[in-house]
Amino acid sequence: MNKPQILIVEDDAAVSNLIATTLELQNYQFRKAPNGAAAVMEALSYRPDVMLLDLGLPDADGVEIIRKIRSWSNMPIIVVSARSEDTDKVEALDAGADDYLTKPFSVDELLARLRVALRRVRCDSRKVTEESSVYANGELKIDYAAGCVFVGEKEVHLTPIEYKLLCLLAKNTGKVLTHNFIIREIWGSGYSASDTSSLWVFMATLRKKIEAEPAHPKYIKTHIGVGYRMMRQG
Repeated sequence: MNKPQILIVEDDAAVSNLIATTLELQNYQFRKAPNGAAAVMEALSYRPDVMLLDLGLPDADGVEIIRKIRSWSNMPIIVVSARSEDTDKVEALDAGADDYLTKPFSVDELLARLRVALRRVRCDSRKVTEESSVYANGELKIDYAAGCVFVGEKEVHLTPIEYKLLCLLAKNTGKVLTHNFIIREIWGSGYSASDTSSLWVFMATLRKKIEAEPAHPKYIKTHIGVGYRMMRQG
C-alpha cells in the first residue's frame, strides 16, 4: 500500500518541522509549502491525499487558499491555526475546509484528525459505486434508492427533513458541516441562516431515532458554535 501523501502549508519553521517530524515517525510521506502560492502549486503538481493548512500565511489568507483548492479538488483540508474564534472556524469550514485544529495542538490530536481524513479518502475511493446506492456506517444503513434508514435490523422512520439531514451528514462523513451550510442545503438560500432553532429541533429528533444514547451520540457529533459532523464507526 502506498504511503499517504501529506502537504504541510506553514510559514513558521518550528511548527512546520514539528509536524514533519511527527509525520515521518508515523511513516507518512510529506512535502512543505511556506506560503499560499507554493501551496497551490504543490497541490496541483504533487496531488497530496491531505493538506494541513495554516491560515496566517505571509502572501495570502488561508481561507482564500481553501476556496482556490475547492474550485478543482475535494482533497481533505485540515486547518491548523492559532485563530481560535468561532467566526474564524466557521469561515474556514464554510469555504470548504474539512476540519479545524487550534494551536497549540497535541501531536496525538493532530494524528487522530489526520486518520479521520485519510479514512474518508479511502472510503470515498473504495465505495464510490456502492455508496451511490447504500451507505453503511456501523449499525446505521441508508438505502438511498429505497429511501429507507436502518439501525441494525430495525427500520427507522424519519420525516423528510430528518432524512435530508441524515443524508447530507452521511455523504460528508468525517467532515464538519457548519450551521449555515446545513441550513442552506436543507432549506435553501431564502432561509435565515441566523435562525438555527429549527435545525436544533430536527437534529434532536433525528438523534433520538438513530442514537442508542441521544445524550451521548456516537454518530452525530456537535461542534459547539460551529456545526455538526457524522463520525465514522469502525
